[in-house]
This record gives sequence, structure tokens and C-alpha cells, in this order.
Amino acid sequence: MFETVLIVVFFVGYLMIAFEHPLKIDKTASALLTGVVLWGLLVFKPFFGHQAVHTDVNHELALHFEETAQILVFLLAAMTIVELIDSHNGFNVINKLVKTVNKVKLLWILSITTFFTSAVLDNLTTTIVMITLLRKIIADKNDQWFFAGFIVIAANAGGAWSPIGDVTTIMLWNGGQVSTFNIIKEAFLPSLICLILPLLIASFMLKGKNFERVVADEGSTRTTSEAESRFLLVLGVCLLLLVPVFKAITHLPPYMGMLFSLAILWVSTEIMHQGKPEEVKKMYSVATIIRRIDTPSVLFFLGILLAVAALQTNGQLRQLGLFLDENVANYHVVNLFLGFLSAVIDNVPLVAGAMGMYDMARFPQDHHFWNMLAYCAGTGGSSLIIGSAAGVAAMGILKIDFIWYLKKICWLSVIGYVAGALLFFISK
Repeated sequence: MFETVLIVVFFVGYLMIAFEHPLKIDKTASALLTGVVLWGLLVFKPFFGHQAVHTDVNHELALHFEETAQILVFLLAAMTIVELIDSHNGFNVINKLVKTVNKVKLLWILSITTFFTSAVLDNLTTTIVMITLLRKIIADKNDQWFFAGFIVIAANAGGAWSPIGDVTTIMLWNGGQVSTFNIIKEAFLPSLICLILPLLIASFMLKGKNFERVVADEGSTRTTSEAESRFLLVLGVCLLLLVPVFKAITHLPPYMGMLFSLAILWVSTEIMHQGKPEEVKKMYSVATIIRRIDTPSVLFFLGILLAVAALQTNGQLRQLGLFLDENVANYHVVNLFLGFLSAVIDNVPLVAGAMGMYDMARFPQDHHFWNMLAYCAGTGGSSLIIGSAAGVAAMGILKIDFIWYLKKICWLSVIGYVAGALLFFISK
């Protein structure tokens, strides 16, 4: 009975997020409400005939909130770095290099760039950067949403074949389930197919169509030089690329590397604007720029992660894993299902559960199971806008409608995901 109540509350919350516009209730409010109510229900578990201690619930909440806070700090720091580059017109440098107004050409340029960048950075940071660039190029909202959908697909696909491209591949890499060379060798082609197939379909849909470019405001007073803009762009990108290197050297969590990069960029901008008028220094200070960060997007992340953590704490995910292990003999099917499930449930607890259920005595390092798990958990979430960190970021920044994504992008994502998974079926 209690488990049923939790699941019902969880899905009602998701439906409120999905039908944000008809209900006229902001998705952030629905996400936060769902997360808090689920944890509140865990406290009252004894009333449903279960044993529960308040201190145990508080302890579990503290553990999950620590993990969630790391993601939120990482997100805030990354968004601030991107906003700093943008405020100094750094992305205009790239915008000027993109001359085409053809939708198909731009879609391929952005998608392929995102695919390879997310393998070096991570899919969340890459999505934030590419969405910001997208807003500098395309004016129409629906076009922005469509291109953003492909950025999400490309970011998740690019992160799946790299040991540092997605939080789940990092988990498997650190746990010893996959090695660097083997995950690249085994997962690269399926991940590429996961992106290329939807791109080919979209190319036929958009053939011969152009997009409306953003018109630059030439009349505005420029307070940064071209050299400063280029410097901030290069420095910012290099600092973002430094984050995985920082983690590899220090073994500290990724958010520490992102904070380190933000601090360096912050100091650099302070030095850059020394000697300028006070109003100019104030305009480009981090204290001013951080106010532009989309706080509701960060709170949306918080609500979603808290909701999933509540189900994980109550054991629903573990029970599901045990059911699959006992009733589904083919691990290919298990991975395929887990990938689809990651569109609803965060892929981190799903992969953590799989790592706990299937030990390395059964599936040794670099076994086909682990490589396929990395692919499925990384790319399956693209089928829903809230199924991945990249999707949630895109949804928050561009205010993408859940139902719109379901109609326009979901089927393309599923085709790519299944095609890549079939390659794993065929290869073994």
C-alpha cells in the first residue's frame, strides 16, 4: 500500500510537470512539491504498517542531499562561467563564424560539435554552452526548441562512449567495470548511430528550409573590445576543459574543478576591468552576472533529484532490479529496459543498482554487459526532456514544453537509441 502511494505521488508530480502549460503551474513548483511530499511520506511510513525511524529518514536525506548539492553547485558554477563569457560577447565570435542560414547544415554543425565536445567535457556543461550559443544564432522559439532537442540527443550520445563524458560512465570507469580504451571501442559506433540516424531523418524533414538569424543590436554601446571577447572565450573554454583534468589529477569531485575554473575566470575578469569606470566594472562583475542565472532551472533540478532519491531510499529501484534479474534472462533486454527507464528515473541510481546486482565475478571488467549498460543509461534518457541532466538543463534554459518534446523529438530519439542498442545485440 505504502509503495503504491509513493509511486502514485511520483507519477502525479511528473504529469503536473508534463502538463505545465494546460495547468498553468510552473514545472519548478511541481517538481519541488513532488520531491518534498515524497520525503514527507517516508517520515510517516509507520502509519502504513511499516517500521521507520525519523533519524533514519533524516540520515538518508542528508546523504542524498549531499550528492544533489554537488550537482547543483556544479550547475551553478558552469552556468556562471557561460554567462561570464556571454556577457563579454564571447559567443558572438563563434556566431560570426557560422555564416549559414540553412537549417540542415546548422543542425549537423551543432550536433556533431556537441557529440565530440561532450565526450571531453560532460553532457551537462556541453548542453549549457551549446544552448547559449544556439540562442545567439536562431531567433524563432520553435526552431530553438527543435535544435535544442538534437543538442540533448548529441550530448547524451557523446557522453556515453567516453569514460568522463557522463556521470554513469564515470561511475563504471571508477568502479573498474569498464576501461578507457574498451568503452571507447565498444560504445563509440552505437553512440554515433544513436545521433546520426535521427539527424538523417531530420535532414529530410528540414530539406531546403532556412532559419531566421538573431539580429545583432549594432546600436548598443560596446564596453568590451574584440580582443577581450576572444580572450574570455578562449580562456573560458580552456577552463571548462580543465574540469575533467582537475578531477583526474586531484580525485576531487567534479564540482570542485568547476569552482576552481570559475575562480580563475572571476579573477581574470576583475584584472581585465581594473582602471575602467565603476559602472563598467559593476556591469561585468560576477556579483551582477550571477543574478542572471536561471534560478528556477536549478530548483527544478533539485525537485527532480529529490523525488527520485525518495524512491531509491524506499527500495523501489532495488526491487525492480531484483525482479529483472530473476525474470529476464537476457542481459541485453535488461539493459534496453533500463535505458528506457532512465527517461523517467535518474540514471545514476539505476546504474548504481545494476553495479550492486551484477558483480564482476559474474560480468568481469569490459564485459559486453557493462559497455551496453553505459550506452543505454547514457542515451535512453534522451527520449524524454526530463530524462537526463542535459534535457533538464535545456528545458530550464529555453522553457521547452514537455508535450512539445514528446511529439517532436521523442520518436527521433527512440529510433536512434534502439538502433544503437541493436548494434550491441548483433555484435555479441
